Amino acid sequence: MDDVTAFLADVDRLADRLRALPQSRLGPGPAAEGLALARELALRAQRLEEPDGAPRTVPDAGVFVVADQVAVAGHDLAHALGWEPADVGRERTFPSATRHAAREAAALVREARARCGL
Repeated sequence: MDDVTAFLADVDRLADRLRALPQSRLGPGPAAEGLALARELALRAQRLEEPDGAPRTVPDAGVFVVADQVAVAGHDLAHALGWEPADVGRERTFPSATRHAAREAAALVREARARCGL
């Protein structure tokens, strides 16, 4: 599995776990972690797509949408890195900088998941 696909698997796994949390557990901890992660992933995608553009912030739309925000921001970053849906199930070789960016982003996802206790 290439680094970008592995990153997407981590993103989808965290989003699924956030969706499965009861409201009593979602609360300020996991929801805040998810929102912070979504904002960072979105910022990284924006820097790749519009390096000179003004950054846009993912809004705080509430605890019930944070999992979707993580998923969308993660998939946006994957697309900004050059991943396409047709890449599912096939091995693709990405440039070194792309692999490095995907590994860094995957580490952010894993760290957020650990801080959430998921």
